[in-house]
Amino acid sequence: MLVNKNPQPAAQQTRLAGSIWMRIFSNLTFWVLIAIIAGAILGSYAPATAVRMEIIGKTFIDIIKLFIAPIIFLTIVLGISGMGDLKKVGRIGLKSLIYFEVVSTISLAIGILMAVLIKPGNIDKSHLQIQNASRYTSAPAGGFDWINFFMSNLTIQVLVVAIIAGIILNYSRYREKAVRGLSYASKIVFKGLKYVMYLAPLGAFGGMAYTIGKFGLHTLVPLAKLMGTVYLTMGLFIFLILGSIMKYYKMSIWNFIKYIKEELLLVLGTSSSESALPSIMLKLEKMGCSKSVVGLVIPTGYSFNLDGTSIYLSMSVIFLAQLYGVQLSVWEMLSIIGILMVTSKGAAGVTGSGFIVLASTLAAIHKIPIEGLAFLLGVDKFMSEARALTNIIGNGVATIVISKSENEFHPVVAEAAIQSEDKLAKQEFVY
Repeated sequence: MLVNKNPQPAAQQTRLAGSIWMRIFSNLTFWVLIAIIAGAILGSYAPATAVRMEIIGKTFIDIIKLFIAPIIFLTIVLGISGMGDLKKVGRIGLKSLIYFEVVSTISLAIGILMAVLIKPGNIDKSHLQIQNASRYTSAPAGGFDWINFFMSNLTIQVLVVAIIAGIILNYSRYREKAVRGLSYASKIVFKGLKYVMYLAPLGAFGGMAYTIGKFGLHTLVPLAKLMGTVYLTMGLFIFLILGSIMKYYKMSIWNFIKYIKEELLLVLGTSSSESALPSIMLKLEKMGCSKSVVGLVIPTGYSFNLDGTSIYLSMSVIFLAQLYGVQLSVWEMLSIIGILMVTSKGAAGVTGSGFIVLASTLAAIHKIPIEGLAFLLGVDKFMSEARALTNIIGNGVATIVISKSENEFHPVVAEAAIQSEDKLAKQEFVY
């Protein structure tokens, strides 16, 4: 007599299907993606309503920003106080700044090179919709103001205060008690962030709906060549430059991107890399980077390692030169790289600051009309996603590189973290 070893195949399959759907519907990435699609649809078919959704996206980002300062402060203070060797703090900081400057220079150069090769500015500008750019074109030329940069950049201020506090705590006799208290506070802050991140789909929906509703997909048509060149260049930078750096350190850029996909979708929806700053710090720690390196590199990188912004700025200068038929010599292009190496540092953390940097750079060159910025206003919002995505990936790679160079990286932990979602997807359900 045959014995049925699996008497309830239908019930088992139903439970399996139910478990799969339950995991899909409980996945934050899924809901953020749905929210982005819904926002794009609303913006396309009901632009007036979509524009009013701006408050949702802005409110979410404002809430996230409340967590940035305490997370940076707690992470750095705990990292430095647990490091012991203060020379190591200085070494990590110096390595980070050198890395940032080298990679940022490469990003500026690749932006100019691709613009020269593809010539996105060789288009008919008579059909372009020109918007008022007076608030940007009036930006004065001149040297970079480091005092103003520091005073207007909360992230840098918190970074400096946290480093000083960590050093003082290292010499304090109350160090252990203070560390216990700060560790407890850190757990509370990250727990609060975890609950706030459940609102990420709303933030992504509001940001995408506003962008499409306000500017409309039709604005992309006349400047499609510039858009395509920007996205292509940033893609090449991520997979060739950053990919090669990761490969040198025996890591995969693809695996890293898959690992931070939730943060990338959030940045895509909100057009702000700041919205994912707290969670990317947590992800990198879980990946095996030490708390001290994450705390020093990520906040500093958000001000000094804006690879996507650097590509956009250098490409925009060449685009405007081509648009107005201005011929630039090799030396003038090198001068543009030199100027942007300094002025691009001022493009961090302030909405619209990229245009001010561009205006200052164009004024310093004295060859390209500053009024040309008006042509970029229509598509700038659509390109901000590419900038933000490149910035966050670049800072993540920088953290891994510095961690590995300091032997503060745990490859076994990284492998487990990267493959965790794939393992869950392939997990066998036993009933």
